[in-house]
Amino acid sequence: MMLTDRTPEEIAAELSQLVRELVAAGRNDLLLRSIGVSVLEELRIEAAKSRLSRLLITKDYRIILVDYDNKEVEMTPVHKAVYLLFLNHPEGIEFKKLSEYRDELLLYYMATARLMDKQTIIESVDMLVNPLNNSINEKCSRIKSIFLNMMDQYTANYYIISGHTQKHIAGSSKIWFERLKNIKIPRELVVREDKQI
Repeated sequence: MMLTDRTPEEIAAELSQLVRELVAAGRNDLLLRSIGVSVLEELRIEAAKSRLSRLLITKDYRIILVDYDNKEVEMTPVHKAVYLLFLNHPEGIEFKKLSEYRDELLLYYMATARLMDKQTIIESVDMLVNPLNNSINEKCSRIKSIFLNMMDQYTANYYIISGHTQKHIAGSSKIWFERLKNIKIPRELVVREDKQI
């Protein structure tokens, strides 16, 4: 049978048999080499997507994992404000440029902490956007910890604020890197009832 004469289902069945044979022979090294690391990563992403829950942001800024029995992700107002800011910017934000988002972060914090003193909120936001202060790293670590307590690490990677680096080349000799932080969840899984700022 030629490759073009087989259905994808038949190819998958044959592949499954070959995988079982390599695993039984203890040759995961050959299996990895034949699949390739990039394909393996794509398969991991596909597997994680099937376990991802829709993320609902309610009108009163509660964060709900809809497909995990409507489980609420409980955060303090400042953590919610940080999370909502990054959720609102799928392209990512560099921590060193966080001051450019100060007003938006302040609006989110004011919305999630209605009973707090305004001056306290302003001071907290100023610490968050100060590149010499570690406050933003502490908030992101706490958010990561909250999600890791609710799901496995690989799935949590889609919900936490994490980094990726973009390489930029300008001309022949200038290279610079943007160290962006973002939330990887596919945006079609995000349901916003809140008033986006």
